[in-house]
This record gives sequence, C-alpha cells and structure tokens, in this order.
Amino acid sequence: MDESLRVVVIEDEAPIRRFLSAGLSLPDGGFFESETAIEGIKMVAQKDPHVVLLDLGLPDMDGVEVIQRIREWTRVPIIVLSARGKESDKVAALDAGADDYLTKPFSIPELMARIRVARRHGATTEQSTIFSHAGLVVDFAARTVRMDGVELHLTHIEYRLLATLAQHAGMVITQKQLLADIWGPGYEFSTHTLRVHMGNLRSKLGDGQNGRRLIRTETGVGYRLVSS
Repeated sequence: MDESLRVVVIEDEAPIRRFLSAGLSLPDGGFFESETAIEGIKMVAQKDPHVVLLDLGLPDMDGVEVIQRIREWTRVPIIVLSARGKESDKVAALDAGADDYLTKPFSIPELMARIRVARRHGATTEQSTIFSHAGLVVDFAARTVRMDGVELHLTHIEYRLLATLAQHAGMVITQKQLLADIWGPGYEFSTHTLRVHMGNLRSKLGDGQNGRRLIRTETGVGYRLVSS
C-alpha cells in the first residue's frame, strides 16, 4: 500500500476498525478513524484524505446521508463497507455519490484493489470546505451559514439550495437541476415550490437589501450565486 496514503474510516464497530488498521498497515498519520458520522465528516474536512471507508449503519446518521454531506464539498473517493447486501442499498449509496460498495465480510487484498481503482478514477481537484463572499460564509463541513458574522438558521431545503449554488458559484444552475437534485425525480417541473423556497432563502440572507445582491435570477433558466 502507498505509504503516503491517508484514509479516513467511519465505522462504529471497533473490531472492524482494528482489522482495517492492521490490514492496511499505514504509517502514523495515514490512518484516521471515527465511530460516529458527525465526527467522521469533520475528520474528512480536516485531514484531507485520499479515500474514505464508510459503514452505512452508524449510530447517529445513516451512511447514505453521510455520503451526501461529504459530496457537498469534495469528490474524495468513498468506498462503502457494509453488511447490507441488498441491491437497493447499493443503488442508494452509489446514487448518493459513493464510488464503490463492498459487502462484509471482505478481504484486505480486495479492499486494497478497490482503493487503487477509486484513486485512479477520483477527481484531482477538491473544493474548499468554506465558501465566502460579500459577508456570506458557508461552511459545508459544519453545515453552518453566517451573514456578516451572524449565524443564520436555515431550513434543510434552504440550506441545500444555498449549498448547491455556493458549490457552483458564478455559474447558472437551472431550475430543473435544482428541483431534481434537492426534491428528487418527479419534481422537475415544480417551479412554484422552488420560487417559494428561494424567496424565503433570499429573505434570510437579506438579499436585495441595502444594495446587496447575492442570488441572481436568470429569467426562464435558473439561479446564480454571485461570486465576484
């Protein structure tokens, strides 16, 4: 195994973590472990790993949601290690953004091979965990939003709208894409729902007040978060 490799393991079972630590044989500073989702997400943001090994059955959050949270700011390869063998579980994890799925039990040689493949296919550039512009600060890892130093309390939908726009700051995101990404299939034409939530988000951001313009509407197309 590459001695420079950094791995974050998010797994609540201590025997599995010990098995992975011994089997991967990484030097000090190459193996980071967490038994909870929240701690693991923070660890991914702090340690900048080359790969994440993730169990789906965590005590504080389902692994699919963990994948979605991590994908809000980085394309780091994620390999799911799970006892769940149903096709539906695999599809859900892969659709959420996982790169691979290994069903327990598995061998270290197979896992090492999967890691090598995931790293070859992984993106070479990573997004920052922080978006900052004109007083607006979005911390993707902590899932917090501040405006002029004051923390805003957004709904789940409002946060996801803002996070999606911030990830693609300066680019137009179509209404159809926002609806599909946040509400899911079948909502691609629910433009009224999108306008209502976008209006609420703009209100909380103070968008349009005192000359501040953060979210621009591209009429008939979608929305763009101003980045310069």
